[in-house]
Amino acid sequence: MRLHWKSIVVALIAWVLPWPPAWSLSARADWAQSPDPLVVRTRPSGGEVQLQNPPGFTWAPYPGGASRYEVQVAPEEGEPASAIVDRNWYLPTRALAQGSYTWRVRPAGSDDWSAPRAFSITAKSAVFEVPDNATLRARILAHARPRSLPPSFTPYASWSAAKKTDLEPYLSRLVNEVKLQAGALPDLDDARWPVVIKSPLTAAMAAQQSEIAHRVDEAARQLEAAAILWRLKQDPGYRQEAFKRGDQLAALSPAGPTSYANQDQATRQIALSLVQAVDVLDGDLDAGRRARWLKIAGLRAGEMFASLAGGRLDRQPYDSHGSTLQGYMALLSTLALGDLPEARTWFDFTFRDHASIPEPWSGQEGGYANGTAYAEYTAGYMVELWDPILQATGVNMYAKPWTVGFLDFLIEFVPPGAPVHAFGDASETRPDMRVMRALASRMVSPQAAWYASRLTATEDALSVLEAPYPMPVSATRSRIPPSDSAWFPSIGWVAMHRDIGASTDTAFYFKSSPFGSFNHSHGDQNGLLLNVAGQPLLVKAGWYDWYGSPLWTDWYRQTRSQNAITFDGGKGQLVDGYREQMQRNGRITAFSAKPDYDYAEGDATPAYGGQLSMVRRQVAYLHGPGAIVVRDRLSASVPHTYEFNVHAPAVMKIESPSSVKIAAGSQSLCLRDLNGNAPFAKWSGPRPRKGVTEDHGAFYLKGEGGAVAEFLVLLDVGCKRPRVTVGKADGRRTVKVAGQAFEFD
Repeated sequence: MRLHWKSIVVALIAWVLPWPPAWSLSARADWAQSPDPLVVRTRPSGGEVQLQNPPGFTWAPYPGGASRYEVQVAPEEGEPASAIVDRNWYLPTRALAQGSYTWRVRPAGSDDWSAPRAFSITAKSAVFEVPDNATLRARILAHARPRSLPPSFTPYASWSAAKKTDLEPYLSRLVNEVKLQAGALPDLDDARWPVVIKSPLTAAMAAQQSEIAHRVDEAARQLEAAAILWRLKQDPGYRQEAFKRGDQLAALSPAGPTSYANQDQATRQIALSLVQAVDVLDGDLDAGRRARWLKIAGLRAGEMFASLAGGRLDRQPYDSHGSTLQGYMALLSTLALGDLPEARTWFDFTFRDHASIPEPWSGQEGGYANGTAYAEYTAGYMVELWDPILQATGVNMYAKPWTVGFLDFLIEFVPPGAPVHAFGDASETRPDMRVMRALASRMVSPQAAWYASRLTATEDALSVLEAPYPMPVSATRSRIPPSDSAWFPSIGWVAMHRDIGASTDTAFYFKSSPFGSFNHSHGDQNGLLLNVAGQPLLVKAGWYDWYGSPLWTDWYRQTRSQNAITFDGGKGQLVDGYREQMQRNGRITAFSAKPDYDYAEGDATPAYGGQLSMVRRQVAYLHGPGAIVVRDRLSASVPHTYEFNVHAPAVMKIESPSSVKIAAGSQSLCLRDLNGNAPFAKWSGPRPRKGVTEDHGAFYLKGEGGAVAEFLVLLDVGCKRPRVTVGKADGRRTVKVAGQAFEFD
């Protein structure tokens, strides 16, 4: 398996490349890289090996604006190739030859070139080509309807015996669901939602928005499922149910409570569902109904597109709703080409942009800085959008190297048997492994095959019936387990497993992220999580009621609710502001995976916004004793009492001033202060969610101003009580646990 950049050599070669005279650097500061952390980053750079061939190029918008840009890409030996683009990104349509390259960009017609940046294409670079817009549009328009379904989707009467054996259980479940929902779903009407949405959001507004999204999703699914069953079974009852639900969605006012301004998730679902239904029910819709559905879809999509057309994502891509919206518009415009005249404009603006960067929450190696719960939601969107995109356009987003890395990330942080999510909003919830299996089943790789084979959850019936048959993963001849350790540099996440996929696995997670506490991330830089044999032992405290709630603001995303460092009674990382959330961040400064240990170091100093002058955490997972040693080095200009916070899903037992035991289910963890100067004590937090037990405490350490204070804590998995000795060698901290020695550098 790829070890997430451990095996990729980053060659810093920019300074040795022979440049033509015209490519000499301007004396002016490099405008293509903005100092604003929220502005799009300039990539590729730093001589990085590109996992995708051709890579996507991005740069900050030109100060003062530019209507067009000229991009030049030059091989190490050869003439540069130029392209003119009308936005601040560029995705070549054809793969590049292996070798070293430099690139630069300027506003078209000017001589204000950006600084040159280097990258390389090697045998590690996987080809992922996306044709130009004109080629894609011609391909789509030549595709017979329904465009959204694969060639393997055929009427039930034509199914082979093998296909019936494989798919009849899913068909039976969907039939039962649609019949049950036909009598259970309420009729939709704008009058159901009387609360006026305004700022600031209240609990009543948040509840109504959630209810709108839920009811619209229910009706949209019933519409889609009934339409699919009509095509499969040709039972008029399903066609009538599809008509009913489509008419209800079309009757909701685009200016009412389901409007884009009030509930963007609802309006995008209504618009897409109506266009998809027109595609799937092609030939079975009367002209009046077809025109009415398309009109409403067009009105809603027009408002959606208006929010993107001004360059919303071109300048500031870190926009979770915006990036998802662009994916919806990419599919909606694909299916509406030839039906809605404006669909061509929507398509040309969104499709290749979405294909280039579907999500902004990691670098090219994949991952998801917003946490695995939101990664799961994103994976669900991917399956919903990318299956029909693949059938209509031939562009296989599942084969994109970023997507391969995204699945690797899910495998490491949501492995088979994972009891909860990891880091960020909703991380306390249980993963929906149906979604993980759906994503893995659509990919062709040994790791995807391994993951899919280990997940026992049954995939959603509707998505299976709409997918290619057999699933793409079945083309993989081998199943290869992932690495037991992984580092995702661009998001600052580290996973350490004892035996990933095994029921007895110890899963230890460490995070120090350049994304800081932005969006759905928390003030948890240098934070820890631990699950043993499917039982959480070190947990994230609190629960996600709604984004921006008082609980979310004052407790849930604060450092004190994480297994991380605070001081002087719970003061932690600064999570206020907007740009500051991205600047007050962390990073993984070291990582190594050895046969007898895994090691990582994180620097979270910037996250504390100048309150502390050093916040560094080192973690070593010693394979022999199955124990973890955590070392924190902390300093500030004035004295503080530092707190090594611990959150447990059960009542902790203080066994001595320097040790505490967590026992939950049949698993246990004992934490021991190895320096003997940081006594443990409990403290009380806000009331947990009903039915949940949480206990909180910390090791406390007094630190002098200007001096370095050190926590050294043993995480004894299983409370085996190993013999531990601590010392120093050449000024370095040494620890020996059950005979295995480790030296902190």
